[in-house]
Amino acid sequence: MNIRPLLLGLPLLLTGCSTLSNFSWSSLSPFNWFGNSLEVSAKGVGNLNAGTPMSETAINDGLDGNYRLRGGMATSNGQIVSYYQALSGDEVKLVITGEPKGHVQRVDVMDQKVATEWGNKLGTPFGDMYSKAFGACKPATGEDAGKVECVAEQSKYVTYIFSGKWAGPQDIIPPDDTLKSWTISKIIWHAKPQ
Repeated sequence: MNIRPLLLGLPLLLTGCSTLSNFSWSSLSPFNWFGNSLEVSAKGVGNLNAGTPMSETAINDGLDGNYRLRGGMATSNGQIVSYYQALSGDEVKLVITGEPKGHVQRVDVMDQKVATEWGNKLGTPFGDMYSKAFGACKPATGEDAGKVECVAEQSKYVTYIFSGKWAGPQDIIPPDDTLKSWTISKIIWHAKPQ
């Protein structure tokens, strides 16, 4: 067996790999070979970001074709918005919204397979992420009324919707002791800081 080519090629291989700034060593894990590789970061969700056009083709490309898309129009705060629902089977896993013929402004993530770059995902308890709600959280509004929305400590572009049991009014935040057991029910990426 000739080991010399291996010894000559190994340093070249190792130095070449160290210059790949976008390479993630975790992508070599067998768990990532067949699963969903989307991740929420300060920059966006997967390859969706503030520069992504609100078109089916661009959104499908940004999601690596992992979902079936269904588009439509709606109103939000008196403004007309375009949206795409990303479905897996019959379940809506993401909702992408933005101005018609504009760019992506918001991505709501309800897919348990998608986590943030900081390791948080649906089901993560409030108590594992925050010691108190003051300064980071507010009562959620709209379809999320009765829940709590908190800005991620790592980025003002990401918020979490926490839900749980509480018998109090919907327009105030429950006490921290109650919130400890609430869990993430939605992750939201915003094009503008919150």
